[in-house]
Amino acid sequence: MKTAERQFTTISGVPIESVYGPEHLRALDPLHDLGSPGEFPYTRGIHRDMYRGKLWTMRQFSGFATPEETNRRYHYLLAQGQTGLSVAFDLPTLMGYDAGHPLSEGEVGKCGASVCSLEDMEILFRGIPLGDVTVSMTINSPAPVLWAMYLAVAQQQGVDWSRLSGTIQNDILKEYIAQKEYIFPPRPSMRLVTDTIEFGARHTPRFNPISISGYHIREAGSTAVQELAFTLRDGIEYVDWAIERGLAIDDFAPRLSFFFNAHSDFFEEIAKYRAARKIWAYTMRDRYGAKSERSTKLRFHAQTAGCSLTWQQPYNNVVRTALQAMAAVMGGAQSLHTNSLDEAYALPGEHAVTIALRTQQVLAYESGVASAPDPLGGSYFLEKLTLESEAAANQYIRRIDEMGGMIAAIEAGFPQTEIAAASYRYQKEVESGERTIVGVNRFQSDDQPIELLQVDESSAQHQERKLAALRQRRSQNEVQKTLDALKRAAEGTENTMPYLLDAVRAYATLGEICDALRAVFGTYTETTHL
Repeated sequence: MKTAERQFTTISGVPIESVYGPEHLRALDPLHDLGSPGEFPYTRGIHRDMYRGKLWTMRQFSGFATPEETNRRYHYLLAQGQTGLSVAFDLPTLMGYDAGHPLSEGEVGKCGASVCSLEDMEILFRGIPLGDVTVSMTINSPAPVLWAMYLAVAQQQGVDWSRLSGTIQNDILKEYIAQKEYIFPPRPSMRLVTDTIEFGARHTPRFNPISISGYHIREAGSTAVQELAFTLRDGIEYVDWAIERGLAIDDFAPRLSFFFNAHSDFFEEIAKYRAARKIWAYTMRDRYGAKSERSTKLRFHAQTAGCSLTWQQPYNNVVRTALQAMAAVMGGAQSLHTNSLDEAYALPGEHAVTIALRTQQVLAYESGVASAPDPLGGSYFLEKLTLESEAAANQYIRRIDEMGGMIAAIEAGFPQTEIAAASYRYQKEVESGERTIVGVNRFQSDDQPIELLQVDESSAQHQERKLAALRQRRSQNEVQKTLDALKRAAEGTENTMPYLLDAVRAYATLGEICDALRAVFGTYTETTHL
């Protein structure tokens, strides 16, 4: 097809004109839309100096097999220059089951670390000073339980909770929208999330009790605008629930954090991050009356796009990851995970994860991108994309407001249907050859074999033996007492976090605690809307 006949678009399908100039920015008000880096509405970054003052946190997502093996990987990564930990849990843990449960068979340790009790959390962070290392944990439905375990380990280390820094994902709304790893129905799940936000505001002033996540929405096939809009509207929903609980906006909003995908369309991704900061700043100030500057600053972690990685020609994934990481940095991320070249096949091997970390270090120390905040700010093309992203996202947000909020929209299947349609359009473009994926539908060649990390069934056997020994050592009466108290709290209106802390300290298992909550809240089955 001749260039003149081609329709150029972003990955999300937004038309791109051949040339951009001042005429495309007539609607741009520099004071309202941009400001300077570190100034409201933070379109250009939340800090005046950005990475000139402090680099982003290099937080590689890692977890596999047993807590013992994952702990060894953490020590390795920290020795290689990683500056923060990010915990991946296996599927049984994500779904609130112990290693020995029948539904856990074949999945223990396969996609993350198996954590069944406080004992496992103790092993996971053995030799790692929690007062000095920031920790992110990717867990959602059972997030309050895992967070209670983390807090208990910190106390065992003698670390005051006020020193703890990090994030627990804890974003249940995006589970109903995209990832589908939920246990309880939406409303009791939101009650648990609100419990953590309230508890965090009172006890962990430097720890983020939630990471509102667009990453999984994008991985499910959404467009960049859908990721932006649904993520921010999820954030609005959490704010509404916290305010209804009686919390003042400036008491908890500064600890809300976000998590976005870094996909392959370089300029579209940068525009998405810039628009996100602007929308959130105006939402906090104008919709909720936030007075604290920290309440209006959107802080986010980024991860390169797992869905963009291919098993064909896996070394191409190194290039994709570098490009995506560059977009995240130029878009002002506070922390970053870079995917490994082998992740289309398996969990990252040690060699692959080292290359992924080195990718961040090369960007930070050799590329020059950290020298200036928002280095592409003022580009006619980028500023136009930012304005378009903002307008399209706000349109989605208004539509969800009119539906009665995000829970009502989820129950009606609205975001799920929008994402499914976008995913279908994109896949059709790939399969027809309209959109090129190097090594997949063009430029194919024989693949080079790569070394893969293997997790066998010995991990499950090890975890089951530990659980059996734990149950022999602990006081069953104390366990039952704490579980009964947790049920009573769940049936009422008390914050459940103190009761979860009592249960984990008694060495009640994750499965036992989640079963106690299942008995009160029930479980959730999605209704198909397609």
